Parts: sequence; structure tokens; C-alpha cells
Amino acid sequence: MDHVNVVVDDLPAAVAFFVELGMEVEGDAPIEGAWVDRVNGIDGLRVHITMMRTPDGHSRLELTKFHAPDAITPEPENSLPNVLGLRSVMFEVTDIDDVIARLRGHGAELIGEVARYENSYLLCYLRGPAGVIIALAEPLDG
Repeated sequence: MDHVNVVVDDLPAAVAFFVELGMEVEGDAPIEGAWVDRVNGIDGLRVHITMMRTPDGHSRLELTKFHAPDAITPEPENSLPNVLGLRSVMFEVTDIDDVIARLRGHGAELIGEVARYENSYLLCYLRGPAGVIIALAEPLDG
């Protein structure tokens, strides 16, 4: 897999959210032209993207802001974890409570609660930019 793409309405806020999560900006560019129209099947497409990468450099996330045409809000806007399609993007963290507190400062909302999975992980789901569900996993020592 090369990367995951998330369409957002507020690109600077989404970048700040994922930077707070530990990701780094890899690149940033406006994208438009006949080739992108053909790839997406949308005439007159104009977007601005920011590529983010995990600190280990193994994973990337593309944040996309549509300028034309306007992005479409899904229904329901704040869908639940059982909606068909991409469910969540999971990040491994070292201090789940600290990460939750910092992401709340960027508008994240805890969906359920932090729960322990056996002796392996503390897990939770947060709603992040554009309603995307972010999963956090803190490994336990056993």
C-alpha cells in the first residue's frame, strides 16, 4: 500500500491534527489539469493536497481539500463505526490518554471509551477531521 487518502474541508486544521498525532508533512501542492480530471472522472477538478508520513517513514496519508467541485458531505455526516466503507485509520501510540487529550484540542471526539483488549492493548476510537474515525492502540507490556 502506498497511502490512504482523506478528503477534508479544513486542510490546515487537518494537517495540525495529524502533526499532533506525530505525523510529518512530506509535501504540499495544488493539483489540477486534464490528467487529474481523467483519473478522477471529474471535469474541472481543483484540489490542494498535503502528504503526511509517519515518523518511521513506512506509512503515508494524503489530505485533500477540494476547491472544485465542492466536496460532498456523506449522510449521515457523523456515521457510526458499522457503516460500510473505510472504517478507520489506526495509529499505535505510547500514551493513549495523552494523545486523546492533545487531539481533543484539535476537535477530536471520543466515540466510545478507552478499553483494554486482553493483555495486549488499550484501544479507542476518535472522530477526527471531516468525521474520519481514528483508532488509537497503546501496546501493553503484558
